[in-house]
Amino acid sequence: MDAQKLLDVAIQHFNDERHLIPMYLHLIVSALFPIYAGAHASLSRPSSAAKPVKKKRRSVGSQDEDADDDDDEEVVQKLEGMSPRDAVIYPVVAGITLAGLYYLITKYGAKAINLIFGWYFAVAGVFSVAKLVSDAATVAISFVFPTYFGWNGRLYRVDGTKKKAIVVRGAADEGEVDSAVPSVPTWLKTFYGTIWAVRAAIKQRYTVHVRAGRDLDEKTNFTMVHALATLFGITTSAYANLVAKPWYLTNLQGFAVCYTAFQMLSPTSFTTGSLLLSGLFCYDIWAVFFTPLMVTVAKNLDQPIKLVFPRPEEVVQAPFAPPKRQYSMLGLGDIVLPGIMMALALRFDLYLFYLAKQQRKTVQKVDTANGKEGKEAEAEMIEKAPYIPVTGYSGDRFWTARLPTSSRPEKLNASFPKPYFYASMIGYTVGMLTTLVVMSVYQHAQPALLYLVPGVLVSLWGTALVRGEVMAMWGFSEAVDAEPVEVGGDTGKKEEGLKLDSAQTWVNMWDEVLRFWGLKEWGTEGKSGKGAAAVEEKRATRGKAGDVPAKGKAVESAQDDDVVFGFTISRYRPKQEAGDLSEPSGSAEDVAGKRE
Repeated sequence: MDAQKLLDVAIQHFNDERHLIPMYLHLIVSALFPIYAGAHASLSRPSSAAKPVKKKRRSVGSQDEDADDDDDEEVVQKLEGMSPRDAVIYPVVAGITLAGLYYLITKYGAKAINLIFGWYFAVAGVFSVAKLVSDAATVAISFVFPTYFGWNGRLYRVDGTKKKAIVVRGAADEGEVDSAVPSVPTWLKTFYGTIWAVRAAIKQRYTVHVRAGRDLDEKTNFTMVHALATLFGITTSAYANLVAKPWYLTNLQGFAVCYTAFQMLSPTSFTTGSLLLSGLFCYDIWAVFFTPLMVTVAKNLDQPIKLVFPRPEEVVQAPFAPPKRQYSMLGLGDIVLPGIMMALALRFDLYLFYLAKQQRKTVQKVDTANGKEGKEAEAEMIEKAPYIPVTGYSGDRFWTARLPTSSRPEKLNASFPKPYFYASMIGYTVGMLTTLVVMSVYQHAQPALLYLVPGVLVSLWGTALVRGEVMAMWGFSEAVDAEPVEVGGDTGKKEEGLKLDSAQTWVNMWDEVLRFWGLKEWGTEGKSGKGAAAVEEKRATRGKAGDVPAKGKAVESAQDDDVVFGFTISRYRPKQEAGDLSEPSGSAEDVAGKRE
């Protein structure tokens, strides 16, 4: 009888709250979307894989199917890692910050705080929104203007220079223009040239050269997509701070912040991440249940630190009063903090995939340590499989999906199993559903991490236990130790890291931002990314009066050294290597970009 009554109450409650189901689905999908996209965008070559095999560029007119892809450069995500000490301190710092914001809001009001934070987040909003829009636009363009497509069982490659589709595989005379390609409809012939021009304009790359004094000399590549995405980011931030903040604009900025965070932050290891989430688990309970801090700050701060979801309009009892619109909120911390652990799980899946492909080989080497006459000895060596990018080429994958795997380029077939990532996605979804159910039953704001943290951690460690990989997960780490470099001239001392002057430090920081944004991938000639040695080399080539320049280096004129500021924009020209007979071109058709 008690069970029947409980069931009746549950059914009645479901009927009362059924109108909120679309909003709840909206909330769950909005939380999973940036996690899925950002986690995949954070992928790069794991330590268990070897560097991709680089091919020499072909001469103009080469029939090699990868002729335009030979200049793809490896993109390595540089994430800001955490240590166990950071994981312990972070919840304490978060609690102190939250208490400080609560004090300022209750004493001075939220208007001044929102004004200050508004312009602070405006800068981050421009960068994050531009990054999100740029990547999304690149993926969309790959569907409209693919490089590869399949037709009648054959693989074709679009040649932007010849403005034709060339057979790659499936014909007797590969590399020839095939008449079997569907002809252009009559109504489209008028716009045929315009379509090719638009395609070329979108893929055209430009180089911005900025020079300030003797220390700053940077070249950065960009496309029209990057420029328009930046303009869009500036527009959205300006509108949000000067005009209005509709809920969908707040959510766009929130999505963008989450998306970029997954490509910048890493818990480094599963142990550190578990320690961080455990601390935040306790922090969230304290901030929501035992104090009014979290709810008060979230309701008063009108900033992109939360996602806002409109609830169904409620009828007001007062006569002629308009319906009342309320909103549900989800803090970005409830997405980012479990999400960085889930992104780590995806990278762990990729690590295990290439770890399983490693092979042990026995090689013969000569041991000369025991005398002049060396003796052959056997040594065991681990051979790693070359890394093939598993992200990007979305449009090409779609347009060649009907072709057999053997007929497609290897990069379009790249994939790997994702048991840990999918397990964490299920755990996160279960935790989110539990949060919504409890909130609906008790009609009180809930600390989402109270349910999300157990869902994510139990799913990850439980999967490792079932698969017998607990020790592998425990020992996995993305921490990279700095290599010692010689500094101080002839002193012979070695120190960790690089010692740069203040100007070069800022240049290197800017380089990291550009690389993250995808603007430093295409053979940038700026030297700052190579560290202090490059700075000294650049200064040495400029020289002083009476100095002898290094072989192959030209000393810049004194007039050029006296330039205070210089700014130029030109078409991108890839740097040719010795023996390269290909003609340089500024189009991405000639040097295919890697990231989509």
